[in-house]
Amino acid sequence: MSTRVELYDTTLRDGAQAEGVFFTVAGKLQIAQRLAAFGMEYIEGGYAGANEKEDEFFREARRLSLGTARLVAFGSTRRARHGAGSDPGLAALLDAGTPVVTVFGKAWRLHVRDVLRVSEEENLRMIADSVRFLKAAGREVIFDAEHFFDGYADKPAYAMRALEVARGAGADALVLCDTNGGTLPDRVAEVTREVVRTFGGRIGIHAHNDAELGVANSLAAVRAGAVHVQGTVNGIGERCGNANLVSIAANLALKMGMDCLPPGALAELREVSRFVSEIADLRPDPRQPFVGDSAFAHKAGVHADAVRKNPRAYEHIEPAAVGNRRRVLISELSGASNVFLKAHEMGLSMDRDSAEVRAVLKELERLEKLGYQFEAADASFRLLIQKLLKRHRAFFYLEGFRVIVEKRRAGEPCISEATVKLRVGDRPVHTVGEGDGPVDALNHALRKALEPFYPAVRDVRLVDFSVRILDPKAATAAKTRVLIESAAGGENWNTVGVSDNIIEASWEALVDGIEYKLFLDEQVAGATGGDTDAQ
Repeated sequence: MSTRVELYDTTLRDGAQAEGVFFTVAGKLQIAQRLAAFGMEYIEGGYAGANEKEDEFFREARRLSLGTARLVAFGSTRRARHGAGSDPGLAALLDAGTPVVTVFGKAWRLHVRDVLRVSEEENLRMIADSVRFLKAAGREVIFDAEHFFDGYADKPAYAMRALEVARGAGADALVLCDTNGGTLPDRVAEVTREVVRTFGGRIGIHAHNDAELGVANSLAAVRAGAVHVQGTVNGIGERCGNANLVSIAANLALKMGMDCLPPGALAELREVSRFVSEIADLRPDPRQPFVGDSAFAHKAGVHADAVRKNPRAYEHIEPAAVGNRRRVLISELSGASNVFLKAHEMGLSMDRDSAEVRAVLKELERLEKLGYQFEAADASFRLLIQKLLKRHRAFFYLEGFRVIVEKRRAGEPCISEATVKLRVGDRPVHTVGEGDGPVDALNHALRKALEPFYPAVRDVRLVDFSVRILDPKAATAAKTRVLIESAAGGENWNTVGVSDNIIEASWEALVDGIEYKLFLDEQVAGATGGDTDAQ
């Protein structure tokens, strides 16, 4: 088995076919550059000639500096009633101007009969003619044998013949596609081993995730001799997605000892995953293996205690190896080790067996009975610890707030107005703010009141707002938990509020979000000798 595996990214083509994903040309160019800097060997830019946006991308991509990465244009074999030299799809592949082209052809007789509606021999001629034409034009040609495993299950000889004619016409790599994503790993390994034994050379795998086996099937193919793996960042793709290159790269490098990325690149894995999610306008999956927020998060007290003693007890790799970090969660399942490790993570000095830790655990138990949950609200928990340790300095005090929602006439939106009374130091502040809803109005009023004293408040933006009804049977009188995600200066933090009144719960979370920002600034100022006190 070779120790060198080529990674081929199809995020910009196959990933773009995912429901809810849309890439602009500028976004595609950004991703291509980031993947090249990361060390991806092949970057498939899109389906050549499919639309004006794809053509514009390939035109603009010629200006990119991609280092050693090779840009790929994707397309189909020639049409049934066209010669290769007159086929518009093959012409579009060449017009894309990429050094590498990937052309897919049918390896399953069902598709030949019911989709292409040509004879089996004509399909084979379409494959051979297309590969030969593209090779004659000086391109590196990768042949994707679409539905190969289904085709092999139907009639092995025909599926293998599709590979044979592609290789005979000069294809540089033969890629076995589990297009429907339903093949099991042992079968992928068995068939791939037979293909490698028959053809040798560069054999690849292109797996889909319909049975949640995209990564497993890709690794099984590599075990069987494949040296080329196709997939997408974060596994985005049509239906249930493609094989996730993030997990594949980590497993190949860290578990199988394969050479698939430049030295040091794996430490950027989480950042690359987040970058693609941002451009694709997708929220990162917190439970994504290797790079998700929860990948190395420990909640149970037994786990946290073991990790404190030896991280290998509950972590299969060192989080930093993939650019991630260890997190300790705080909940009703917490023990002294959770609080101790969380305090250490926050830069606080506490003795695991101290009265302070016991006080935190007791307060946690009390608050969680009221509906608070801190595992997703680190900022609120940090402020809570500061208060319990009597190390917290209040930046302002609430003297009262009022919210008015007014509907003036049918067909027009409601108008929300919030009045906030605060005291900053010895100075009373009374402000009014308007917003799209009562929480938005409170947010505007709070900021308006504090900005003259703490200008940094204007940098805080609300990223997410979620509401959970804790006792639905109480109907409109139900207790509500509000979680707010805030961001500023490249940092994100989460806060929580709980009340029978959704406005009050929102206010609690809003205040914690602002106070946490001021607390962070105070820490920075303390470390640098600055001053963040209200002027």
